[in-house]
Amino acid sequence: MARTTLRAKGQLTLPEEVRKAARLEEGDLLDAELTDEGILLRPQKVIDATQAWYWRPEWQAGEREADDQEAAGLGETFQSGEEFLEALWAMAKPAARRRRPR
Repeated sequence: MARTTLRAKGQLTLPEEVRKAARLEEGDLLDAELTDEGILLRPQKVIDATQAWYWRPEWQAGEREADDQEAAGLGETFQSGEEFLEALWAMAKPAARRRRPR
């Protein structure tokens, strides 16, 4: 169990092992709740509005699916962006291949 001291203005320092285990960094928000057992602190990570799309349930489901496919050895790996685009063009329908930009 970690112990800390309440300081002036209600400030306290969470012990390093607690901060590391909870992945807390300076400036992180914490919700404080009084419970029957004592005081409960819950970290609240704020998501940058420009990155919110990534955390939508639909996107996260796709990320899990991609992780599962990778773990199963499915898919291809490309050494460059050009190699990736060549593979896409090779799979394209014939009409799309005729319009390929040069």
